[in-house]
Order: sequence, then C-alpha cells, then structure tokens
Amino acid sequence: MNKAFTKEEDGGTHQRLPDLPISSHPNHVTPNGLVMLQDRQVALFGQIATLRDAGDGPETLHALSVAERDLRYVDARLATAILVTPPVGNYDKVQFGAEVVVEDDNGNRRIFHLVGDDEADPANGLIAAHSPLASALLESKISEIVEWVKPTGTEDLEIIEIRKR
Repeated sequence: MNKAFTKEEDGGTHQRLPDLPISSHPNHVTPNGLVMLQDRQVALFGQIATLRDAGDGPETLHALSVAERDLRYVDARLATAILVTPPVGNYDKVQFGAEVVVEDDNGNRRIFHLVGDDEADPANGLIAAHSPLASALLESKISEIVEWVKPTGTEDLEIIEIRKR
C-alpha cells in the first residue's frame, strides 16, 4: 500500500479524499489541452513529493490529500484523452479545436475556441465543446447565423471566420 494512505509512525494520518467528478462526455483534447494536462501531472508529482517531505502537520496532510486527489483526476483524464489535431488545411465548418470569430446583432465581434472540458476557460474565450454555445456553433459554416440559447434569452451569432489557433 502506498505510504500516503497509511498511518505514519508519529501518529499523523492522512485521508483519501473522494475523487473529483469526471465528465461523461468523450475526453477530446486539443494538442494544447494535452500538454496542459501533462504539465499539471508533472507539477502534482513534484507537489506531492514536497508535501511528503514536509512533515505531518494537519495542513500538510490535508494539502497532500488534495494533491493526490487532483493527481488521480489528471491521471484519469490523461488515460482517456482523445487527441484531436487540427486539419491539414483550413476548417470548412466549425469543429472541435477551431477558433471561431462571430458577430452579434449589434455588430460586436467575439472569438471563441472550442476545447476540451479541462482546457475550458469561458472568460478567455475557451469554450467547452459540450457547452450550449459550442453546440450552437458546431458544424456551422462561414456566413451562417446560429442561435445561441442562453438563460437570459436567445442570441443570434453570424459566423465570420473559422481558423486554427
């Protein structure tokens, strides 16, 4: 058994935290998303090694439990990752991994990049491929109008450009 899950000689204990939920969707990743997961795995290995050497105080043991839980999540995501590489040429329609320039009814342009769950960061335009916005955009072509159904109502978006990131 791994030392991390056993009682230490001096009486310190460390508990295994419940695993983080994992999406039921296929784990498609962009090349960048795969590198991000691999980098996170390496960082967690280092963090765990440092915490194991840091002693058995309650804060350290809790941090170790969190890091080990996070590593189990990253390991599971890497084990199920399906790498989706960009096409050799241009995108002819919106697909996973594409960067999409859209324009709303007010003439405002926004850029969205369709990525995997672990790479998603909506505030920075990285949209999970299973989100309502991505579902509206997928398979559309340049100059098409798509309806994005949001909690606040429906927004029409015109596809202006589809490109590689």
